[in-house]
Amino acid sequence: MATPELRALQRDIIEQLYVNPTFDRMHEIEQRTEFLANYLQAAGMRSLVLGISGGVDSLVGGCLSQRAVELCRSRGYEASFIAMRLPYGTQHDEADAQLSLRVIQPDETLVVDIKPASDSMLEHCLAAGLEFRDEAQRDFVLGNIKARQRMIAQFTVAGARQGLVVGTDHAAEALMGFFTKYGDGAADVTPLTGLNKRRVRALAEAMGAPAEQVHKVPTADLESLTPLKPDEVAMGVSYQEIDDFLEGKQVSDQAYEVIISTFRRTAHKRELPAFPVTTGLVDSN
Repeated sequence: MATPELRALQRDIIEQLYVNPTFDRMHEIEQRTEFLANYLQAAGMRSLVLGISGGVDSLVGGCLSQRAVELCRSRGYEASFIAMRLPYGTQHDEADAQLSLRVIQPDETLVVDIKPASDSMLEHCLAAGLEFRDEAQRDFVLGNIKARQRMIAQFTVAGARQGLVVGTDHAAEALMGFFTKYGDGAADVTPLTGLNKRRVRALAEAMGAPAEQVHKVPTADLESLTPLKPDEVAMGVSYQEIDDFLEGKQVSDQAYEVIISTFRRTAHKRELPAFPVTTGLVDSN
């Protein structure tokens, strides 16, 4: 049973991550679409750019982005949505990515293979003398390189097309720090902020995604040695317990321990770069 102190901390975390106590999926779709459209126009930009992985998060981000640019066009403001496929060579769940694109129906799709750039970066670091503890550590670091190369590609397209890069970070991933710093954690706008995984799935269902996409086992799929490793295996806790935590429900003692310790350990990933606060010299005269 959680202590009053633990429950108070839980409420504080929920507030920090902007999770609302109530949820209506159609209201969320309308509000988040409007937000994207208004933000794009206010910035004076002309496109939204998002990598489509085949998972439910990018599917929902893509659907919202396409709806947002269509809303802009209905107002007489020219805008487009550019979906990007960013495989590392051959993607194991490419069929899921293609299904996502059929659901989203983006204005434009660009395909960039990040494998040459990712492998080259690792090879040059090794040539410079970098050593890894073991093959597993090397594979993990390469996974983060992949995530950052994907964002390089998206920002390159955004730079050429007067675009904003859309991120898919949501409250469940933010809670667990389950993103690559300056990789998938880097974006201009994050329309899924405040949603837990269950609510992201609810939006996907409402926007016409098939059941196999809505309930697909989530995977970052960054590690070559363990392709399609489920997120829940990597995190050590289920999305059901994470979602319950974010909705203010009590979870198991083990889940509390894993979630809160991970939240604290990954605090640096949710902050701007740290800096020293200096004071001026004391005048002794």
